Amino acid sequence: MDMALDEARTAAAAGEVPIGCVIVHDGEAIARAGNRTLADRDPTAHAEMLAIRAASTALGSERLVDCDLYVTLEPCAMCAAAMSFARIRRLYYGATDPKGGAVDSGVRFFASPTCHHRPDVYGGIGEAEASALLRDFFRARR
Repeated sequence: MDMALDEARTAAAAGEVPIGCVIVHDGEAIARAGNRTLADRDPTAHAEMLAIRAASTALGSERLVDCDLYVTLEPCAMCAAAMSFARIRRLYYGATDPKGGAVDSGVRFFASPTCHHRPDVYGGIGEAEASALLRDFFRARR
């Protein structure tokens, strides 16, 4: 999670919402990314989406069955769906997102009967630091 928090800080320094993601395979970080929606002019350039794309390229497969994903904020529905399609093994996230989250908040994507794959989910990992990054980022913009 420390690497994901580093990615979130880098995103914040670039003016992006401070969310970072790292994907680990066999104990090694194979992909990492921070949000780039503004820089890429792409509403799908969430940290998770970028990291999933990079991990798929690194492994040469659209299936990331032996991979664990660490992200600083509870994933939205788009990112949760991408994790399901990629067959992510475990999801570790930091801060809960009551407004936009879709794992333990909102639509609870993985609990849907139509969800084909559900990763093991562990929330609250590095929550205090992830929450502080987001709170400070948005406080500075108000």
